[in-house]
Amino acid sequence: MAAPALLTLLLLLLTLALSSASGAPVGEDYVRPPARPRAGQRKALLGLFPWSKKKASASASDPQQVHISLSGEKHMRITWVTDDNSVPSVVDYGTKSNAYTSSSNGESTSYSYLMYSSGKIHHVVIGPLEDNTIYYYRCGGRGSEFQLKTPPSQFPLSLAVVGDLGQTSWTTSTLNHIKQCEYDMLLLPGDLSYADYMQHLWDSFGELVEPLASTRPWMVTQGNHEKERIPFFKSGFQSYNARWKMPYEESGSTSNLYYSFEVAGVHVIMLGSYTDYDESSDQYAWLKSDLANIDRKRTPWLVVLLHVPWYNSNWAHQGEGDSMMSAMEPLLHAAHVDIIISGHVHAYERTMIISLFVQERVYKGGVNPCGAVHITIGDGGNREGLARRYHNPKPLWSVFREASFGHGELKIINSTHAHWTWHRNDDEEPVRTDDVWITSLAGSQCVQDSSSPEFRKILMSP
Repeated sequence: MAAPALLTLLLLLLTLALSSASGAPVGEDYVRPPARPRAGQRKALLGLFPWSKKKASASASDPQQVHISLSGEKHMRITWVTDDNSVPSVVDYGTKSNAYTSSSNGESTSYSYLMYSSGKIHHVVIGPLEDNTIYYYRCGGRGSEFQLKTPPSQFPLSLAVVGDLGQTSWTTSTLNHIKQCEYDMLLLPGDLSYADYMQHLWDSFGELVEPLASTRPWMVTQGNHEKERIPFFKSGFQSYNARWKMPYEESGSTSNLYYSFEVAGVHVIMLGSYTDYDESSDQYAWLKSDLANIDRKRTPWLVVLLHVPWYNSNWAHQGEGDSMMSAMEPLLHAAHVDIIISGHVHAYERTMIISLFVQERVYKGGVNPCGAVHITIGDGGNREGLARRYHNPKPLWSVFREASFGHGELKIINSTHAHWTWHRNDDEEPVRTDDVWITSLAGSQCVQDSSSPEFRKILMSP
């Protein structure tokens, strides 16, 4: 038996053993118990007047809501907010605490939304940085010292994944569980703060996630709760674009709502479910160009995130992703995308049927060994609650589904194998409930030649 086939068989047997090791109910049979009360649970600051500005920090010039994101190869963007508009957009940094050997200047912005005025929002890109290295940094020339760790340049790579996060006690529990795991980066497919026009909730969200988001890069895309559009008064995504600037320019995009980046041996594409995506759109043209330039020898893994799921057997949000899927699924299939992660539905669901030596994925509504693995993970802890109703009988492509809060971990071991786990949020303890090994299409018979007729027809057409 060939070595890759033997490895696949061993991983299959391990997955089956782990999934049957516990007699506790999982999936649709699981009934969530009531939450246990805990002291000091962080909740949304709903007591404030909906349009008011948040309370000032101890010093108006101190950095608040610090978070980091990738900004091109070997560079990181540091974002923070100050109440003092005179604070410079500068970051001092180095590999030793309080011994900064480098400094970078950046830009700042602010916005007004009805009766709310934001603080000064700073964006500073630092680098070039060494891979897999801890850096200490200070924002604005004063205040607390922060530290970050850059991602590795090669496998293994560990990604934390969470969607539809919000600001509830469940959110706090989910974030605490993520903090317990070893990860290099966090991916979030939309619906961050659930501010929904109440701008102070963007501030409280920034404070809530700062302990994690200031130490590892958070790569996000937009969801419907980021729209905040007021017809004739406010265009959409003003708050999101001002606060969560992603590397869209670095990836050749003209919009912060869709972009791509590379980390280790993974090419990640963040798509916009709430901007034009048909074949005549800028996003479609950008996506086609981005896919055509991917080198699967350099980045054998291709992962896509978007907000609205394309394969969804839950009653919630049925059919909302159909038009985007119709436009873009053939494009992603031609490029042999490995995994597509979405949110929006407040529950967990995964495709991919495993049989001996074969992983049946999904494409055009049916199982297909050369399709993508679809994962819906809109269960971070949002205030709207869980989507508990599923359609029955279950579609053939739906392998695991459960209405619980939680988070996912994608550990990409090497160029051919990745390990996906989903961890149910059971108050104090994260419970690993779904566990599966995934093989890259780049190492399969599906990808024989990037100049195949299908690739040329779809990706190379004008």
